Amino acid sequence: MNTPAHPGPVYLDHNATTPVDPRVVEAMLPFLADGFGNPSSAHVYGTGPRAALARARRQVAALLGAGPGEIVFTGSGSEADNLALRGAVLAAGPGRRRVITQVTEHPAVLEACRALHRLHGTEVTWLPVGRDGRVDPADLAAHLDGRTAVVSVMAANNETGTLQPVDELARLAHERGALFHCDAAQAAGKVPLDVRVLGADLVTVVGHKLYAPKGVGALYVRSGVRLEPLVYGGGQEGGLRAGTENVALAVALGSAADLAAADLADGAGPRLAALRDRLHRELSRTLPGRVRLNGSARHRLPNTLNLSVDGVTGHDLLAAAPGLAASTGSACHSGAHSPSPVLRAMGLDKVRALAAVRLSLGRWTTEAEVDRAAGLLVAAVRSLSPAPVPS
Repeated sequence: MNTPAHPGPVYLDHNATTPVDPRVVEAMLPFLADGFGNPSSAHVYGTGPRAALARARRQVAALLGAGPGEIVFTGSGSEADNLALRGAVLAAGPGRRRVITQVTEHPAVLEACRALHRLHGTEVTWLPVGRDGRVDPADLAAHLDGRTAVVSVMAANNETGTLQPVDELARLAHERGALFHCDAAQAAGKVPLDVRVLGADLVTVVGHKLYAPKGVGALYVRSGVRLEPLVYGGGQEGGLRAGTENVALAVALGSAADLAAADLADGAGPRLAALRDRLHRELSRTLPGRVRLNGSARHRLPNTLNLSVDGVTGHDLLAAAPGLAASTGSACHSGAHSPSPVLRAMGLDKVRALAAVRLSLGRWTTEAEVDRAAGLLVAAVRSLSPAPVPS
């Protein structure tokens, strides 16, 4: 059983989405029924939802080391990324029409940057990454100037789990008067995050990466930072996101943030890292000389293992292991598979990139499941490999 409620194949795809924690469901259910009131209403039906919304804001803020007034609820992480980037550029004025990001960002950031260039003439600089997937701060320093409105670099890559040197990058951005945005969708709840230590002005958090439902996210906006809204209207969310708040989903995100903070305090990170390394060791032992780690061995999320097995493609490997739910980095177009742009940007050749699989562990992953996953993968390799694989 992979979660308290969902038996089935071993689920090692938590970076794609997490199961909803039953405690999160319990917290949000009242606001899908009796707690239906508009939190802006002055009468009694608005009192409970308004208090719940405020509590959820405090819970999300606490996970990030922020103040409650610095949290803006959104409908997704992609919306939060767009609000951060478009909002920062348009609020900065015509003298600062430049964005700097890096080539392995999430598509929400990459496409927002392309749209800013297309629609507003914003200059976009794309920083390279090294073989380990990390940005070199010297590359950022070399490109920063007084025209830069915002720098956007994610905390952790969704495919490889590689952690970026966010604090150093943010410091460099601030030296030239630029804002720093960090998409922390994958990092929040998996590693400790404190916005004051990171130095980030804008941080994206996503509910469905945190054991909350899909359709809710949040953007940390440092007090004093000016953004142009994406959605205009009644002035909700500090004027940055109009529309009557979805209290149930905000409560879900708040509850999930609370649980994540408790998990971190209880040592969830080291527990997951031990399971991740157990899986890696078993695969390397059973498939000697064929398992290649993709990304940084040192600077990565505790739950994420991205690897390639020589002689097989990731797509074929997972297809031959139906008892395991995981992801490849490749995309399928009309039956043909193209390699992950993230892995190619890191300098991996096409064959190795097409061989990649991402195994991402979660809150309820057990040693027994990790061992079962290793066995399933080894059996799949043996069924696909033309050469015998030593035991």
